Amino acid sequence: MPSEFDLIRRHFAHLTRHSVLGVGDDCAIVAPRQGYELLVSTDMLVAGTHFFADTDAEALGWKTAAVNLSDIAAMGGEPRWIALALALPQADEDWVAAFANGFSTCCAHFNVDWIGGDTTRGPLNLCATVFGEVPTKQAICRNGARPGDDIWVSGQPGLAALGLWHLKNRIVLCEPALQRCLAALHRPQPRIALGKALRRSASAMLDISDGLAGDLRHILTASNVGAELDEAALPLTTLHAAGASRAQSLQCLLSGGDDYELLFTAPPELRTQITQLASAALPLTRIGRITPNLGLVMLDLNGQAQPLAARGFDHFSA
Repeated sequence: MPSEFDLIRRHFAHLTRHSVLGVGDDCAIVAPRQGYELLVSTDMLVAGTHFFADTDAEALGWKTAAVNLSDIAAMGGEPRWIALALALPQADEDWVAAFANGFSTCCAHFNVDWIGGDTTRGPLNLCATVFGEVPTKQAICRNGARPGDDIWVSGQPGLAALGLWHLKNRIVLCEPALQRCLAALHRPQPRIALGKALRRSASAMLDISDGLAGDLRHILTASNVGAELDEAALPLTTLHAAGASRAQSLQCLLSGGDDYELLFTAPPELRTQITQLASAALPLTRIGRITPNLGLVMLDLNGQAQPLAARGFDHFSA
């Protein structure tokens, strides 16, 4: 059985492209570019809470990196460095090799240096810390939404939740929708290029990890505003076509989580500018507006405002 240091040497030591010093010493050394501020975020993935213990190791490696890079994208930044700490029940070298390949492939795809971390024995637990850069004073925070701003979302929220429902036997999906939903669940795509492009237009932004409605509430709280979503504008067609009922589609889109799409607000006069950032591969949908009245409501298909009860995922909720 390989030792901890054998695993590190074989699978976790990678060449770096924009670091002064990577894996091998007590610390890595990085040098932020002049005129930029550092962004730092940590995310933990725990077996049984965030993923099934038998999840494909290579896909899990990709996802562990991707969900952290998404936090940098959510503030309009560029991810540059990442460190990984993981607890393993045993030194299964085949599993580690596949996981490390997925993690490093994601890092390489987005030009991020893997600069170190730690390994220990214990219940399967993956914790990454990512460092990014954003031009000084251009980070997009949660507290900038203003009454009258439009609310936008990227991509197709809800696909990952549908994939999870299929794995839990709550719904039966058929091809090709099944593969698209499982890809959204296991291989999320951090919207880094979009986040950077929104630096001069988005007033507030975050990535959707715990459900659109719950994460939108974070923006509303930070900005001290309310919001009105338009049910007719929500991107439900793809979810319905995948085999979900309208009620199931709404639940997955509003409360499902694990999407890692960008949810942002912007002044209405910038609609044309924002629409030009969309593509067939990455649509941008305007789903509502920010209001001066606190609270979150939904305009139903009859144009009637209803309080929105949908909530996002909470690790410590009953």
